[in-house]
Amino acid sequence: MLGSAKAGDSKSWKVLIMDKVTVKVMSHSCKMADITDQGVSLVEDLFRRRQPLPSMDAIYFVQPSKENIVMFLSDMSGREPLYKKAYVFFSKPVPKEFVSHIKSDTSVLPRIGALREMNLEYFPIDSQAFVTDQETALDELFGNIQNTRRFDACLNLMATRMATVFASLKELPHVWYRAAKEIDESTPMACRDLVPTKLAAAVWNLISTYKSTIPNFPQTETCELLILDRSVDQIAPVIHEWTYDAMCHDLLDMDGNKYVHEVPSKVGGQPERKEILLEDHDPVWLELRHAHIADASERLHDKMTNFVSKNKAAQIQQSGRDGSELSTRDLQKMVQALPQYTEQVEKISLHVEIAGKINKIIREIGLRELGQLEQDLVFGDAGAKDVIGFLRTKQDANPENKLRLLMIYASVYPEKFEGDKATKLKQLARLSPDDMKVVNNMQLIGGSSAKKTSTGSFSLKFNAQKTKQAARKDRTGEEETWQLFRFYPLIEEIIENLSKGELSKNGYSCMNEPSPTTSGGSMRGGSQRGSQGASAPTTQSTAPHSMRSRRTANWARSRHSDDGYSSDSMLKHHASTDFKKMGKRIFVFIVGGATRSELRVCHKLTTKFRREVVLGTSSIEEPPQYITKLKLLSAEELSMGGLRI
Repeated sequence: MLGSAKAGDSKSWKVLIMDKVTVKVMSHSCKMADITDQGVSLVEDLFRRRQPLPSMDAIYFVQPSKENIVMFLSDMSGREPLYKKAYVFFSKPVPKEFVSHIKSDTSVLPRIGALREMNLEYFPIDSQAFVTDQETALDELFGNIQNTRRFDACLNLMATRMATVFASLKELPHVWYRAAKEIDESTPMACRDLVPTKLAAAVWNLISTYKSTIPNFPQTETCELLILDRSVDQIAPVIHEWTYDAMCHDLLDMDGNKYVHEVPSKVGGQPERKEILLEDHDPVWLELRHAHIADASERLHDKMTNFVSKNKAAQIQQSGRDGSELSTRDLQKMVQALPQYTEQVEKISLHVEIAGKINKIIREIGLRELGQLEQDLVFGDAGAKDVIGFLRTKQDANPENKLRLLMIYASVYPEKFEGDKATKLKQLARLSPDDMKVVNNMQLIGGSSAKKTSTGSFSLKFNAQKTKQAARKDRTGEEETWQLFRFYPLIEEIIENLSKGELSKNGYSCMNEPSPTTSGGSMRGGSQRGSQGASAPTTQSTAPHSMRSRRTANWARSRHSDDGYSSDSMLKHHASTDFKKMGKRIFVFIVGGATRSELRVCHKLTTKFRREVVLGTSSIEEPPQYITKLKLLSAEELSMGGLRI
């Protein structure tokens, strides 16, 4: 698109004009330097007053809306257009009447260099994840759904943006979705239950038209798409996830992927505040983001030690000490004092600081004990007595953490919140009625009932001897090497079942049912081998086995598994991953927000199955924002439109 206005070999500068949405798409996809490399010297907002540049070409990347078309035509019509030539690209399919309207303006027509649909109205947030950027979807689809106009508008926008993903990648999916349990639309609960069904129908409708309208679009299915909603797993958004990525977003005050830290001023005086993006271009982040926080801290210490041991000046400095082992903080100071303090070490140093902050918070708020209780609840090793004991002895615990514990408790033991039992728990936890409303609102998303068995991947009771309930089984064949690393989001089991063609027939349906011969086995290359090696949760043994040993205070032993995240395997993975040679892609879309743990699962299963697993969602949720959204659910007087949570 950006290279379309090239005149021969000469590098003539051009203007890029975008609207509110396409600016966001562009900023998620590339940096300013990438844009200027393509000869763009100026980026403009379509709705701002712009200076005429009649000697320059303009690239319009805009949504196909009536207002945008009117603005474009007023720019380029008449005797003195703003630009020499216009190359117009729309972010999604254009209605025919808009094209006719443009063509009917005879003064504009000769000035158009290109008029195309780019189908790029989605927002990549990771190499394998995108959002449709609908922060209020939870409220619009599961809150006060009497407002059918708002409900339909939200669903249609979601479908359109999802469809542009498949249009731009030229992929034709089998559209799977979580089937509704009630089809009678007259009740609000049934309407909420039908969200995946309605979205699947809307997406399939749009994609079907691509077969005849987009050149070279595949005519047979090339990938799998599975549409779920937040009801599939209400524990994942609130449990404390112990990976470096999740802890950064949960415990630190980050704005999206932006981390602000202070660096000592080079000229003395006040330290400088520096904004850092924790994203794919940072190799240290790429290596450590899915590692356990203890593992990440250990690896960072090793990196610092390696750097010091290779550096003569540092060795001399070290020999002056009493021979005791250096702390990571000492190593960091030492490295920063070196003359060849490089960009690479600056990166490591930054992550040492971040990991140090996280570990300090974990200690200060006693997060390990809470984390242990959360996971024990989920796996059926703890019950009411343990939760009550924790709330009694930890009266001064952070209210948000107590609320998160009760939300997990409500997901596993919904019956404990019936009648006045909830009031007693609220008093014990010293939570406000506003906070307890969050637990009640979980039911609006359909999470607090025994309906969960419909996923076909677990049952609420393992066997008759076990009195405690569990929302999840331990996964067989997966060695657990770090304490508190036992939890996994339910989409892990669901994606595995989809990959092997073993999705439960009661729980899931398909808009374009694949034939029995292609289902699950229709993969290219090595994907067939990958899927056969996966453990099937449905056939998992319920025989008692060790849940885990209580580990020593240092949490962990070092692990050297090729999980796709250790330094060497990460580099090898990036060097050798050619997705075209892998099996068919799997797309999983979660309506109402997805979590960092679910994103981690998609990366993990890509390595495991040799099939690229892509996560799509309306928004990425951190626990505090998710709780705020649940609090506002069904609060009819509180409109979330335009509210930045």
